[in-house]
Amino acid sequence: MPITFNVNGVPVTVDVSPDMPLLWVLRDVLGMKGTKFGCGISQCGACSVHVNGRLARSCRTRVSTVAGDDIATIEGLSPDGSHPLQVAWRELDVPQCGYCQAGQLMAASALLAETPQPSDEDIDRGMVRNLCRCGTYVRIREGIHRAASAMAQNAPAGNRSGSSSDGDGGES
Repeated sequence: MPITFNVNGVPVTVDVSPDMPLLWVLRDVLGMKGTKFGCGISQCGACSVHVNGRLARSCRTRVSTVAGDDIATIEGLSPDGSHPLQVAWRELDVPQCGYCQAGQLMAASALLAETPQPSDEDIDRGMVRNLCRCGTYVRIREGIHRAASAMAQNAPAGNRSGSSSDGDGGES
C-alpha cells in the first residue's frame, strides 16, 4: 500500500513494506544520501532527521509511522549550505571524517529550535545521543553557540528573545 508524506517540503509517495525503516526509504528509494546509517539501533544519531519538527532516528522509524508527516533531512536544512549551523561548522572546521555530521547538524538544529540561546549544559544534554568517533565535541559545541548568535542577530526584532523559526530543519 502506498505511503505518502512530505520530505523537505515536497510530497512523496512510496510503495514499500510498511515496516521498512525511514532511513532506507530516504537513501535507497528516494536517493537522498545525506542521512547516514551508523549503528542501526538508534544509539549513534548518524541517521537523525526531523519528523514534524522533532528529532527522530530514521533507522528505527518505520515508514508507515510517518504517513502524512513532514520529514526534514540534512538536504533540507539549507540547499545552498547557508544555514547558520552549516556556516559555523565550516568556519570552525567541525568535521574530521564527517560521517556523523549530518546527524549532528540535525540534532543541533532541533536543539536551537527548542532552545535558541543554549548554555553549554543545554548543548551537552541536547547532543548527548549523537556520537562523533573523531571526538570533535568541543568544536560542535562552539559551532552551536556561534550559530545561535548568528540566528539571534538575524531574527526579526520581535523574535530575538524568544523562539526561532528557522532551526527546524528546513521548513521555510
